[in-house]
Amino acid sequence: MDAEELRRLLDDVASGASTAEDAARALGAAPLTGYADLGFARLDHHRGIRTGDPEVVYAEGKTPEQVVTLLTAMREAPGDRPAIATRLTSDAIERVRTGFPTAELDPVARCVAIGTLPPPRGEVVVVSAGTSDEPVAAEAGFVTRAFGAGVRRICDVGVAGLHRLLAERDTIAAADCVIVVAGMEGALPSVVGGLVGTPIVAVPTSVGYGASFHGLAALLAMLNSCAPGVTVVNIDNGFGAAVFASRVARRIAAGAKP
Repeated sequence: MDAEELRRLLDDVASGASTAEDAARALGAAPLTGYADLGFARLDHHRGIRTGDPEVVYAEGKTPEQVVTLLTAMREAPGDRPAIATRLTSDAIERVRTGFPTAELDPVARCVAIGTLPPPRGEVVVVSAGTSDEPVAAEAGFVTRAFGAGVRRICDVGVAGLHRLLAERDTIAAADCVIVVAGMEGALPSVVGGLVGTPIVAVPTSVGYGASFHGLAALLAMLNSCAPGVTVVNIDNGFGAAVFASRVARRIAAGAKP
């Protein structure tokens, strides 16, 4: 349950469309207790009410059985938001595919969403420099959509061929927020930042030869961008970029300041 769902529930009680008893039952399993203690994890059911965004399972370091248990508990909790997991291992992907056959599962993004996605509000454009950056870009796109914003993808437009990027300028400029994913020297966010005035979230990836230092070169280049308006998340953190960008897009779509 998130803050918007809670407001709808309270409005229904106030208008007489729902009873106080119905509301108490809906609230009892999540916000009033705050979390579910599963023994190996304490699942935060209160996150959606505090932040507007749901709890998400970070699957790396967890067994496939733990991932399925967490996703099941999230689906059984009150609320309409889908249960989401990121960074699924190959074994976890197979277990999730078996346990939730109707789930939206992206093996490239290594993400799953179980349940109906929220209606898209606003638009985020995810721009990636090369196909080697695709796993991180796919994660960013998947999570952005699961968090309630519309998504458009622009792939393989790195600075080694600027004509490819320039052909997409109008699409990038029209977005509410842009996520730019790049490895190697990480120059793409600076170029995009010099072309449009759209808010930009830069994601350095661990793609590159030895002197890229597993993404450190791209991270430092993005932090030192001479183009204003570029914010930077950590190496390979498509998830963090997606949460920020989706919040910007949703607030703009609602007529609020980002």
